[in-house]
Amino acid sequence: MVGAFSITGKLDGLFRRVRAAGQAEPSYMAVAEAIRRDQGVQISHTYIWQLRTGRRDNPTVAHLTALATYFGVPVAYFLDDEQTRRVDAQLELLQTIRDAGVTEIALRAADVSPRGRETITELIRKVWESEQRP
Repeated sequence: MVGAFSITGKLDGLFRRVRAAGQAEPSYMAVAEAIRRDQGVQISHTYIWQLRTGRRDNPTVAHLTALATYFGVPVAYFLDDEQTRRVDAQLELLQTIRDAGVTEIALRAADVSPRGRETITELIRKVWESEQRP
């Protein structure tokens, strides 16, 4: 099965969405090398390609865990469709923030008090409203 809720579809989505701004998706070789180096899990770039393309569809828990760790998602992402939906929604939000060029604002706002965030939100609303007027 190659649908959105198959291992193949989920892994493909991670390759397409999880990367630094302006960067191409990582190569299978880079992912395999990072997993071996950082996690000590033996995995080949060919095996990752096979999982992503559906030629292999029954990975071990160790390989799923390593891939999840590499992409910064919980291993449940691959096993639970509801978890997949939640993580995908978060990834889409992050992509929207990055595409809108407001990443720095969002990151700095995370360290501001709740009252400060309310003030920032109000300022952004006022700027938005002023720009919507003809």
